[in-house]
Amino acid sequence: MMLEIRDVQKRFGDLQVLRGVSLDVEKSDVVAILGPSGSGKTTFLRCLNFLERADAGRIVFDGEPFDLHTATKADIARIRKKTGFVFQNYNLFQNKTVLQNVTLGLTAGAGMKRQDAEKIALESLERVGMADKLKSYPIQLSGGQQQRVAIARALATSPEIIYFDEPTSALDPELIGEVLSVMRQLAADGMTMLVVTHEMDFARNVSNKVLFMADGAVIESGDARSFFENPKEERSRDFIRAIQKARE
Repeated sequence: MMLEIRDVQKRFGDLQVLRGVSLDVEKSDVVAILGPSGSGKTTFLRCLNFLERADAGRIVFDGEPFDLHTATKADIARIRKKTGFVFQNYNLFQNKTVLQNVTLGLTAGAGMKRQDAEKIALESLERVGMADKLKSYPIQLSGGQQQRVAIARALATSPEIIYFDEPTSALDPELIGEVLSVMRQLAADGMTMLVVTHEMDFARNVSNKVLFMADGAVIESGDARSFFENPKEERSRDFIRAIQKARE
């Protein structure tokens, strides 16, 4: 098992946002994290990468245990070396070029020589179809192009797993396809991914596992095909019916 996640809890004031979320992730899994808005999906992902500090919970990553609440800075740095994170709104530096955005984590973060970092960055940008935009600035790119650069930035660090937080939610409809196409290729290449998404076609056809959440708790988890074709829980069935109705 690459990643075991157990009993993740998070509270913001009086609001219990996560109520003991658990998940097992194997190498090359593509896990679609689904649920209505406000169900805690993004908070769960952010707790896994310590963008939020969980109140309780633990993970075992490559056989090494970590407490999500008490992990040290050294622990967090070790975990982040194995992970990439793709945000909803790209989080690119507006005053840096595409190439600089991708190399920064390698040079400033990992202490890599600029020449070596640029070689890796170019390879990553080629994987997402953005190698022709090296000298462009984010403002000169479409939203879909910016998100592809953000994916290249995550790939450049050679992560074992990439967390995607609603990577298409900020995009115009005509740009969503180009980002999903990149993600489909990553899945085909065997990249392990946890994806918070509202893109049900991606969840049904690309992911192999589903984690369905509501009100901060796991309602149902397991095989993606089974979830969509024969959901076990009434809340899951209601969710799928609502999706189908919205498409009619």
